[in-house]
Amino acid sequence: MSEPEVSFSDLLNRRRSTRRFLDTPVSDETLAALLAQARRSPSGANLQPGEFIALQGGARERFSSALTGAFRAGQQEPEDYSYFPQPMPLSLRRRQVSAAARLYDALQTGRDDRAGRDRQFERNFRFFDAPVALLVTIDGRMGSGCYMDLGMCLYGLMLAAAAQGLATCAIGALASYPELIRATLQLEPGRHIVCGMALGYADPAAPENEVETERLQPEEFFSILR
Repeated sequence: MSEPEVSFSDLLNRRRSTRRFLDTPVSDETLAALLAQARRSPSGANLQPGEFIALQGGARERFSSALTGAFRAGQQEPEDYSYFPQPMPLSLRRRQVSAAARLYDALQTGRDDRAGRDRQFERNFRFFDAPVALLVTIDGRMGSGCYMDLGMCLYGLMLAAAAQGLATCAIGALASYPELIRATLQLEPGRHIVCGMALGYADPAAPENEVETERLQPEEFFSILR
């Protein structure tokens, strides 16, 4: 008996950032198929910017060890691109704080539990122990619009995964250590580090996987000029 089709609306609502996964493997063939679907996303002049690297075995261990070591040491590096506005406007800061509060409340990690929050953040660098660990890069010669195009490809990958019952989490924290990542993986200097992505089957018992963040209502960002 075939499974019932999921509506596009349900697919959009199903997708969320998953931070704990089952150890059920995802085959290379499945991953390749998902990436092929994601590449159907539009891009200016059909440049199709961005590259994906699946980290496995020893390469993944070296990668995670290097980044967790840098994080524990308080190491800082200039990022390849500006992720957040500097300074962060108060209205946006409230959204950031609210999203973090929902996650840490689900984990029962109090605001004053610095060690607990650091342990959770450090899991970014282990891809939340997902079976698939992806590093996303882009040619540094690309313009800022190409980051937008790559973002559409990333969202396409998330939705393609959700349609197959898989879960994902984009990991912006990796952009904090571009030089270390390039050195660890022996990437060319012009390859900019965009983010990571964890992919696999969500652990249904994990409270952090039930976290939902608020979304703006149309009247807050949409207007009609006549």
